[in-house]
Amino acid sequence: MQALALTCHPSAPCGYVRAVSVRTDWVSEDRLALHYRVEGDVGELQLPPRRPSAHTDRLWEHTCFEAFVKHGDTRAYLELNFSPSSEWAIYSFDDYRRGRKPRVPQHPPEIMSERRGEDLLDVDVTVHLDVLFTEHSRTDRLHSGVAAVLEDRRGQLSYWALAHPSARPDFHHADSFVAA
Repeated sequence: MQALALTCHPSAPCGYVRAVSVRTDWVSEDRLALHYRVEGDVGELQLPPRRPSAHTDRLWEHTCFEAFVKHGDTRAYLELNFSPSSEWAIYSFDDYRRGRKPRVPQHPPEIMSERRGEDLLDVDVTVHLDVLFTEHSRTDRLHSGVAAVLEDRRGQLSYWALAHPSARPDFHHADSFVAA
C-alpha cells in the first residue's frame, strides 16, 4: 500500500520534523504490518532505550506510534500503542473512551526501530489482530486511524494523525478513523 501522510496537530507544532508517514500491509488474514517513517532532524527526538517486549501502560506520554481499529460502523474499537523501545499496549473500548480494557494477544507485537542517518527513523510493527476478530467476521470492513506522538529532547509533545477533527489532539475521535 502507498504511504499515508500524517499531519501535525496545529496546537503543538513541530519544527524539526518534515514528514511522518505510515504504510499498512496485511501479512496474513489476521496479521497487520505497519511501517512508520519520521523524516527530519531525528536527533531532536527523545527516543526511549530498547527494552524487552512487554505490555506497558501510558506509552503515549512519550514517543509512540499508534493505530486505532474498528469494524464497520460499530462503536467499539481497539487502541494499539507501539514504542521504539519495543514495549506495546493494546486496549479495547466499548465506545468513545469508555470501557477501556487491556488486551493481551496470544502473540505480542513485533517492533523494530532503526535510525537511518540523521534524518530518518523507521519503526516497523507486525501485530496479530486475532484479539480484534473474536466478535466479528474477518470479512467485516475495518476502519482505522493511524497516529504518532513525538517527544522532543525538551519534553515537548507533537501529535500526528491522518485527521484532526477537534481543536485538541484526540486520536479516539470517531472522525479520526478515516482509513478503510
